[in-house]
Amino acid sequence: MKGISLDVPPGMFGLLGRNGAGKSTLMRILATLQEPDEGTIQLGELDVIREKERVRETLGYLPQSFGFHPRVRAERLLDHFAVLKGLVDAASRAAVVEALLKRTNLWDVRNQRVGTFSGGMRQRLGVAIALLGNPKLIIVDEPTAGLDPEERVRFLNLLSEIGEASAVILSTHIVEDVEELCSNLAIIDRGEILLAGAPANVIANIRGGIWPRPVPGGGRTTEKPSP
Repeated sequence: MKGISLDVPPGMFGLLGRNGAGKSTLMRILATLQEPDEGTIQLGELDVIREKERVRETLGYLPQSFGFHPRVRAERLLDHFAVLKGLVDAASRAAVVEALLKRTNLWDVRNQRVGTFSGGMRQRLGVAIALLGNPKLIIVDEPTAGLDPEERVRFLNLLSEIGEASAVILSTHIVEDVEELCSNLAIIDRGEILLAGAPANVIANIRGGIWPRPVPGGGRTTEKPSP
């Protein structure tokens, strides 16, 4: 990271960059899983670096890659994470688990083993886990990678709904994900923020600086002008 400074308001915030740009490192630092070399991070009145336990109480995190035991049933797994989140009353916990499974459209498959789930279903279960405790900040790292078009749309619609009540940081290298959802974004490359602001303003700043070009085989490549 190279002197990153960001202000993330409520709603959907996109962190856009190619693979290896530093997105996951920044997400892990914000999620209290990795120590920064220097600097400060505030979540409201909380010092993210010094008050990690308190931050984790109000944080939801969906990492780029995670694993569930394939034989565990979805409802049981979510109930387990609810206990870890501090929901000890059985009746209250059952109500929360049911509500989250319905919100993520997994209620009808709650008794299926996670190992039978599609990639999109696993991602939605990950969101249900991230939503436990009504977090103020939710971090999702490369959430649509590998999803088919239908699951991608369903997942993005879910994130958009969540963004109405919380601050959501969406880290991705897929421009369309940010363009469709986010009211603010930042572009990161080699650990440095290149541009930040509303999508329309950022696009205006780079207009004429990059363009698509057809390549053999029917694909496209993106080029920058020579200095």
